Amino acid sequence: MARTQAVRVMLEEAVRAKLERTASSARAQVREALRARIVLAAAGGDANAAIARDQGVSVNTVRKWRRRFAATGQAGLRDAPRPGRPRIHGPEVRVAVVATATCAPPHPESTWSHRAIAAHLATRAISASQVGRILADLDLKPHRVRGWLTRRDTPDFWDRVEDVCRLYLAPPPGAVVLSIDEKTAIAARSRRHPGQAPAPGRPALQEFEYRRHGTASIAAALDVRTGEVLTQPIVRNGSATFVRFLTMLDRTIDPRHEIHIILDNGSAHTAKNTRAWLAAHPCWHVHWTPPHASWLNQVELYFSTLARRVLRHGDFPSRDDLIDKIDTFAIRHNTTAKPYRWTYDGSPLKAA
Repeated sequence: MARTQAVRVMLEEAVRAKLERTASSARAQVREALRARIVLAAAGGDANAAIARDQGVSVNTVRKWRRRFAATGQAGLRDAPRPGRPRIHGPEVRVAVVATATCAPPHPESTWSHRAIAAHLATRAISASQVGRILADLDLKPHRVRGWLTRRDTPDFWDRVEDVCRLYLAPPPGAVVLSIDEKTAIAARSRRHPGQAPAPGRPALQEFEYRRHGTASIAAALDVRTGEVLTQPIVRNGSATFVRFLTMLDRTIDPRHEIHIILDNGSAHTAKNTRAWLAAHPCWHVHWTPPHASWLNQVELYFSTLARRVLRHGDFPSRDDLIDKIDTFAIRHNTTAKPYRWTYDGSPLKAA
């Protein structure tokens, strides 16, 4: 079978210079630079197979652009018109869709839907599906909302972070270091029907319907050195309750020890009554976490464990049963408790 002769490519100097600029330009589109390199190599007499190997493309791709350039010149290197129906809506409609999606929806709605945007732009005669295609092309999702939190303007934010982390990484010799907080409004719920144990190929099943039996709250103090935790049920989360909890801790700790505690900025912790109690007990030293940074409080790690292992899928026929299980878990936790391995040194975190 006779081999097909490659189409010959001839270049004028002006055209060659333009193709060379395109091929070496950092601003040119990748496909434009590739096509320019193919044509330049073809004009230099290289075989299609060699060009394909050098450019990392197929031989058919080299043949295509070689033939199109030989037939129509530089115009042949442009993309051909795409098949299918031409666009019905011009750029002004796309701009209107984007402008609508990025503005507040009409009262009382809180988010836009594709159908609502299409109805808002009824004079443009655009469908909800076309709105969806336009927004998808721009990766714009007005129906999705992600929460974020504005950090308060606290000049000593990183100083507080560093202070707490230094206490974890190098606690004062001979001092007791406690991480203290409350976990409130824990729901005591029992399922209306019993669940089913897991089976091969099937997870455990739990009934959705439940009965409410009230809520419970606890105050907890985590010993940072040992990982042991002391919990106490509380009825109200106020400064009077918190002071009683501190008083109980003060009676159980050897008075010869200095006591360092980590607290967040909850109202019970910053109340006048609490500050007066702390001022009257000079051996107690408070290390405040910055606003909106309760994750620095190690007792939150214990609360997370408690939620995963007891609360999330638990069945509690009464408030007393809930409190009993919380206390039992704390006692068992303390028999094998180990301190949490803290590695964060308090340096500013890099943005994701």
